[in-house]
Amino acid sequence: MKPLIYLDNAATTKTAGEVVEAMLPYFTEKFGNPSSIYSLGAESKEAVTQARETIAASLGAKANEIYFTAGGSEADNWAIKAAAEAYEDHGRHIITSKIEHHAVLHTCEYLEKKGFAVTYVDVDENGIVKMDALEAAIRPDTILISIMFANNEIGTLQPVREIGELAKKHGILFHTDAVQAYGQLPIDVDACHIDMLSASGHKLNGPKGIGFLYIRKGLRLRSFVHGGGQERARRAGTENVPGIVGLGAAADRALRIMEEKAAKETALRDYLIQRLETEVPYCRLNGDRHRRLPNNVNFSFRFVEGESLLIMLDMEGICASSGSACTSGSLDPSHVLLAIGLPHEIAHGSLRLTLGEETTKEELDRVVEVVKKTVDKLRAMSPLYEDFVREQKEE
Repeated sequence: MKPLIYLDNAATTKTAGEVVEAMLPYFTEKFGNPSSIYSLGAESKEAVTQARETIAASLGAKANEIYFTAGGSEADNWAIKAAAEAYEDHGRHIITSKIEHHAVLHTCEYLEKKGFAVTYVDVDENGIVKMDALEAAIRPDTILISIMFANNEIGTLQPVREIGELAKKHGILFHTDAVQAYGQLPIDVDACHIDMLSASGHKLNGPKGIGFLYIRKGLRLRSFVHGGGQERARRAGTENVPGIVGLGAAADRALRIMEEKAAKETALRDYLIQRLETEVPYCRLNGDRHRRLPNNVNFSFRFVEGESLLIMLDMEGICASSGSACTSGSLDPSHVLLAIGLPHEIAHGSLRLTLGEETTKEELDRVVEVVKKTVDKLRAMSPLYEDFVREQKEE
């Protein structure tokens, strides 16, 4: 059996050992309900409070501005729907981008059916939001701008600080989906004028099923789940104490290793990009070459079908993806790749490789060799590639 090479850390990460260790007692001897008044419950409540304070400190926020959720998608839904409902007396217009995660795009589509107007601004060929287009989209009735911090498919980093400044200048709320960025990059909500921020635990070596929404103090957002007083009466339901503890431990760990991890991953990322570009003809790097997540590599290979590429990589023990894990069952090309200008046939041949802290140069060397061999094999079966090569020789 071939050794496993895991390069799909944008989809999910392995829960770190110290995170699991921190969580375990809250499944067994420290199992109390945080809402209970006896000491067993108080112990759980204290653990939740500690995790909230750790996460708040990581963003330059206050502890009472952090609300725990079941993950990033819930946090996105809460931020956008609640802001729309709370501020619709000021206007019913929302701005987002064409390359957002579907948790944002589908929520905006839902609100359009409820009578809200949504503008989906363009991005450039590297996937960066066009600031002039963003400013031009602002109307007197605009109440919310929702632009992701970093793209989950092509890794491009958005000019978040500039977007926040623009939103503040016009008195508009600014939400950012930071699911891919939180724990990988330093984030300061005040410096970036962020009013709401979504994050998820399993993207930073924490557990699945837990995330949070940062809500700046003073925003009058409604409760998202009714039925109890948890999360300061904004999200009812008994707290997922083990998950919250794990998220807090993962956040603390991510901050401690962030600088060293980013430097290592950036070096390996650039090495992988250089080798693929040099050794595989007719390929294209997707996303900005420098303004991208430290661990993200996304290529399109002409005359190759992405799903076949993934299956053959899996047979070699390599875990990768063609884009968002949330749409991996879809046969449609990535909306992100279409938005940056790729034609359907090239967008279909995309491969996303996202590194982790355990990734080694030796693993990437093997991946390059397997990709080269697999791309050659798939192109050999393509009559379009045969015609293309013949035309190239005739020129």
